[in-house]
Amino acid sequence: MRVVIAEDNVLLSSGLELLLTAKGIEVAAIAQDAPGFVAAVTEHRPDATIVDVRLPPSFRDEGIHAAIRARRLRPGLPVLVLSQYVEQQYAGELISDGRGGIGYLLKDRVSRVSEFVDALRRVAAGDTVMDPEVIGQLLTARHARDPIAALTPREREVLALMAEGKDNTTIAARLVITDNAVHKHIGHIFAKLGLSPTDSGHRRVLAVLTYLSRQ
Repeated sequence: MRVVIAEDNVLLSSGLELLLTAKGIEVAAIAQDAPGFVAAVTEHRPDATIVDVRLPPSFRDEGIHAAIRARRLRPGLPVLVLSQYVEQQYAGELISDGRGGIGYLLKDRVSRVSEFVDALRRVAAGDTVMDPEVIGQLLTARHARDPIAALTPREREVLALMAEGKDNTTIAARLVITDNAVHKHIGHIFAKLGLSPTDSGHRRVLAVLTYLSRQ
């Protein structure tokens, strides 16, 4: 797997490069600003990218803007956002476009190298990987019309765990219910959200995107 990193902190970017290289992941380029990141993605066509939200010159939200631009140029580009905070507006836009793998992790909450590398590989494979704190902040602003309103409290719990990237077995263990019960809850969620088996795309991902973008 080849990645491009957008990170202006030299110590952090060098550490990421050493870490990833040790895990057999090639770092094709490290960009220190948004234009450099977009150019590197265009040149190297990586399998995944790691992007810090805050990049020069203003150190506000240039990184996530750059990720959105890069995905417009290359639809489905896997992006793992690694940041110290949640930029709600643009994080929601990045997550809800429904194309390719997306991850959003908070630097201070990444406790194990193995978890970070696993998250990167899952994003590269097209999965959605979200820190629970990110989900919580994205769900603070509710839309007037709520497509999630028809879900029962238990179905909401199941969908929230799906949004964290948990599989059915893990959800069952977390909620102390059977795998079959989880399967039934997920079927009800799909039905209530209008996600029929003939819908294009993965219904699980579509349900999670609806949950994140509409709550």
